[in-house]
Parts: sequence; structure tokens; C-alpha cells
Amino acid sequence: MAATTPHPTLSQPYEVRANAQAHPLARYLLQLMALKETNLCVSADVRTAAALLALAEQVGDSICVLKTHCDMIEDWNDETALSMREVALRKGFCIFEDRKFGDIGSTVQKQYTSGPFKIVRWANLTNAHIFPGPSIITALKAAAAQHLESHNRCVVTEITAAGRTSSPAGGEDSGDEDEEEEDGRDDEGVGGEAEEDYPRARKRSIISTTVISTTTELLDPHRGTPSFPPATFLHTPPPPFLQLLGPPPLERALLLLAQMSSEGNLMDKPYTAKCVELARQERGFVVGFISQGSLNTAATDDFLVFTPGVGLPPPEHDEPAPQARKTDGLGQNYRTPRHVVLECGADIVIVGRGILDAADRAGEAERYRKQAWGAYEERVGKRIEGEGDRDRGVGGGLGIFGGEPKGA
Repeated sequence: MAATTPHPTLSQPYEVRANAQAHPLARYLLQLMALKETNLCVSADVRTAAALLALAEQVGDSICVLKTHCDMIEDWNDETALSMREVALRKGFCIFEDRKFGDIGSTVQKQYTSGPFKIVRWANLTNAHIFPGPSIITALKAAAAQHLESHNRCVVTEITAAGRTSSPAGGEDSGDEDEEEEDGRDDEGVGGEAEEDYPRARKRSIISTTVISTTTELLDPHRGTPSFPPATFLHTPPPPFLQLLGPPPLERALLLLAQMSSEGNLMDKPYTAKCVELARQERGFVVGFISQGSLNTAATDDFLVFTPGVGLPPPEHDEPAPQARKTDGLGQNYRTPRHVVLECGADIVIVGRGILDAADRAGEAERYRKQAWGAYEERVGKRIEGEGDRDRGVGGGLGIFGGEPKGA
């Protein structure tokens, strides 16, 4: 039996795949990953807003995506979302709310757009199960489109004012005649008739008319998210890769839960195949999967793969074989970054407790980033055997697209 030919996306660098992406957010994320040299997503499984923001600060320099569970945050409010997005802008990462929608269309629309979390306002990405049927995708897509439209229209109000004169008979004239013009009556009345037979005529008066017209105008749909504060409000200037990229586009995107890393889960092969089928039908909104490996099989497939269940041994121990697994005693299986990226074709590795439980979260996030990025470079043929991690300092990676930072 002939060996299966690997899908082209497995050997293509992120910047090349970015150029082929139709969805603005998928294109942006791949460009961000290439410029920042990271394919790491940290899962923010914390319980307070302060802990969430502290984690974002600690790991923000090493990640491309922060995965949140807003319903875990006991003191969540609008300020939490705003502050988190400010960190995302300053550090350079996207926000993925791991909501796992799974209900009828009208319900998920309300869960996505309203309530205490209003997810569509601040999360670049979210995800959903497909067991309710394809309507869950179209419902979320419609809600995201409505959100985009509300941001992409501005109200233009025009006020005009004009003066006019009313005549005694109720008509209008130009108002050029003297307002105090005599009405031609003597003491006995008009033309000598009795005054009571001819009621006294009113004098002309000036009437001012104000017209207010309101219209809406379509703005650029790919501009930066308006709720991000301007760069002048940030404590430090954005790094060079953000000067080149700018903030993420306003478009929202969806990931489908096609496979899980927990033992005994019910997402069998037919279920996964159905996820891929529905994703192909909704390429304008679905940009990838939560899965254990690449699901790109058709020639036109280029879906992003987010893989959870990734872990490393403590730094003082030797790394196990790439395929080695460990468990947490609660049904969760873990594999190494090298295995899921190099062997399984993952694009982005999701790490939670491996970083959250570390004494030095920033240092541990960087360790995971190096492992995952090194595996990616080896997969696409960028890394030379024995080569160390490249400098990610100022200017690192900026030549990828042949451009210069904005304002350079």
C-alpha cells in the first residue's frame, strides 16, 4: 500500500499560508505567528479578573493566542474585557473564548452577544460543537456579522436652518416687506366698515425651520477594533511586529470541536468527518478546529489546527520520547509540543496547567514556545539540525513579508 502524501499545509510556512487565507482573522493570526515566532496558546483557567490580567501580562510576550473561560471569572465585568484587550494589543496576541457553544440557534446567538459576558464584543475567536446541527454555525455567523455591521457604520447628522415669513392669509413670502406695514384701516375700521365686521389682521411673523437628517455610512471593515485604546494610551510602544501588523481585524471567527484529548470522549471518526464537511461549507466563518492533529485532506483545505492536551516534563528532567503521554488522573491525556506539531500537524498548541502551575510562568511559557516553534520549523524545513532558537529582539522576523514597520 502506497504511503499517503502529506498535505501541502504541513510543509508550508505560516507566512505562505497567510497569503492564501480568505478570512481576514485567519490571515492576521498566521502573520502574527510568523512575525512573533510563536505557535503557543495559553489556557487562562483562573477564577478572578486580577489573576486573568496578571497571567496575560506574564505570558503575553510568548503567545499568539490567549484562551479564556469567562464564566470561570467570579468578578467578570466589562472592565475585565477592556483591560484584557488592552494587554492583547500591547503584547500582540488574539483572544479565544473557549465557550463550546452547543444549543439551538436562537439560544447561542443570545449567549454570544448578550448577558454578562457579551463574548462577540471582545473575543476574536470562539468555538462550538456541531451536535445541534449546522444551524449553530449559521446562527453564530449571523450574530458575528451583525456585530461587524454595527461597528462598520457611523452616523452622520446634518443640520440646516432657514428663515421664512408668514403672510396674514397664511401663505409665505420672502419677508422683504416691512414687518410693521400699516394695514390701511382708520379708526372706523377698514374702508369705513365697522371694525367688528372685519377682524383685525395679524402682522407677518418670522418662522425659523431646522432640518435634521441622519444617514449611516459604511466604514472600512478591516480596520482595527475600535474599542482598543490608541497606542498613545499604552504604557510602552508596541513592538516592531505590531507596528507592521496593527491590531486584529474586526471580523470574528469560529473553531469547531472535532476531536478532544480526554479519554473516552464520544467524538468518533464520523463525527469528526462531519465537522470537516460543515467547515468546508462555511469557510467565510469557520477557520479551523480543536483537534488532535491536522484535518486538512482536500486540496483546497487550509484550516488552522488548535491542539490541547500538551505538556512537558519539569525542566530538570530529560524530555520523554515525542509520542510519550501522561495523564492527570481525570481522563486528560498529554503529549509533547514536538509530537503534536511535528508528528500530528498541529498549528497551535494549547497549554494550561503546565504553565499555570509553574513558579515562573513567563519562563515556562517561553520554554513551551521554543519547543513548539522549533518543531514547526523542523516540520517546514526552516530549522537546521543543531540550530538554536533565533533572536526575537527588535526587528526579528520583520523581513518575512518584505516590508518595514509602520512609521519606519
